[in-house]
Amino acid sequence: MADQKTQVSPVPHLSFPRLRLDPWSVGALAIAALVLLPLISVFWLAFHPSENIWPHLLSTTLPRYMGNTLILMAGTGALAGTFGALTAWLVVMYRFPGVKALEWLLLLPLAIPAYVGAYALVDFLEYAGPVQTGLRAMFGWADSRAYWFPPIRSRGAAVIVLAASLYPYVYLLARAGLREQSGCAYEVARALGAGPVALFWRVGLPLTRPAIAAGVAIVMMETVNDFGVVEYFAVQTLTTGIFSVWLETGNAGGAAQIACVILALVLGLVALEKLSRRNSRFYRLSRQQRRVERMPLAGGRGWAATAFCTLPFVVGFVLPVAVITAHALSKPDRWVDPGLLKALWHTVAVGGLAAVLTVVAGLFLVYGVRLTGRALPRLLLPVTTIGYAAPGAVLGLGLLIPLAGVDNAVADAWTALTGNDPGLILTGSAAAIVLAYMVRFFAIAQGAADAAMGRVSPSLPMAARALGRTAGGTLRDVYVPLIRGSVGTALLLVFVDCVKELPATLLLRPFNYNTLATRVHEQASLERIGEAAPAALMVMAVGMVAVALLARTNR
Repeated sequence: MADQKTQVSPVPHLSFPRLRLDPWSVGALAIAALVLLPLISVFWLAFHPSENIWPHLLSTTLPRYMGNTLILMAGTGALAGTFGALTAWLVVMYRFPGVKALEWLLLLPLAIPAYVGAYALVDFLEYAGPVQTGLRAMFGWADSRAYWFPPIRSRGAAVIVLAASLYPYVYLLARAGLREQSGCAYEVARALGAGPVALFWRVGLPLTRPAIAAGVAIVMMETVNDFGVVEYFAVQTLTTGIFSVWLETGNAGGAAQIACVILALVLGLVALEKLSRRNSRFYRLSRQQRRVERMPLAGGRGWAATAFCTLPFVVGFVLPVAVITAHALSKPDRWVDPGLLKALWHTVAVGGLAAVLTVVAGLFLVYGVRLTGRALPRLLLPVTTIGYAAPGAVLGLGLLIPLAGVDNAVADAWTALTGNDPGLILTGSAAAIVLAYMVRFFAIAQGAADAAMGRVSPSLPMAARALGRTAGGTLRDVYVPLIRGSVGTALLLVFVDCVKELPATLLLRPFNYNTLATRVHEQASLERIGEAAPAALMVMAVGMVAVALLARTNR
């Protein structure tokens, strides 16, 4: 009997997918995680408080915080939306005295931080200010009991100040929307007998509603973010509630719970704006459309249009600049104050470093996502823009707690190894402020980089790679030279926003560390408008540079 050989089949080799660590993917994920860290921290603190004071907040202060916040949002949104939309309609559709100058002058209030406008308005209208002093001299009134004057530090005054500072967001978007429309639609409406009012309500407003809604949403989000105006006018909002609960009672969990309410409001605004136009469609009727031709407004109607467009410009720009400049020039020695010079250096150093790091991180993230094509980084790319919608106070709270934990852990480890206490490295320096600025304004850098890279022909980087360039070399030698204009614009815009940022800086700055914004707030809170004036003028001058750049790019 022949021997039978048993054929043993070989065990199949089990292959597992190899996890290839792509440095671009890892870097993109790390940047996205850094941007999302504050929001994750806020939610963790809110759901794991050391002492749950939520029932106490609900029964005491939270309804007042919420009510004031909603009233400010509604009032500011309505007022800014009205003036922004109507001024845009007038300067695009009509010719009247000064229209060409007003078309750009209406952008200037963007250069004035709202808190500076609040200080100027109070100084101008208070009992010892020029308005009431002139009224008493004119009518012979002895004191305030002889006449009635509306209260200056009130919720209504806060709405006026915020609207005067923020309406250019609506104006800019509405003007762009009107310019993109064909003049044919308006000509047809006029031929069918539509007058000026019907033309606006039935044609102009429906066509520009998406742009107006987006502008009003931005205005309302900035209103929620505001701290300087409401704190100066003693209006208790959700943002001031974060400061009160955290700094006065030391309860980070309660402050985080209020921060979650703010985030819910902001996300609700974004969702409501998108939901309101989900079924709307707007199309161009022809490939070669005629631009809107301005109709002449003669006589009284023309001067009325000039006066209407001049009003928000005067309240939002001329008044703050005039009041602050008068105080700044009254005592020239304030310009060489050591505290001012130190605040200027801190602002330039921290804002400049934050701007460079933010733009570099934005370039790295966008390029890494485009290069790898992996699903997770691509999904996280739009999520990283949420920091711009989150108020500065929320980001400050979300950053300080984890950074303090890292500081304490590092200090304990170093002390155990060397016996020397290094102190607080992150929260004891300006590093926390830089990180907050990066998270807050990362959307500007990311959006600019994404739009600029999208305009580069794919054949150029492909040719560079075919010629032996590495991924980093392609970014350095191909992309950066082609998009340097957009990169420079993003650097400037991020720097300007860093200079004006107040809530996050107040929460995260080390002891006795001032920027121009915090110096203005600190001196004005002590009713020292004269000492605050030079720093305020510097902040406004930086804002003017950004507005000039914005006007140039929107010609």
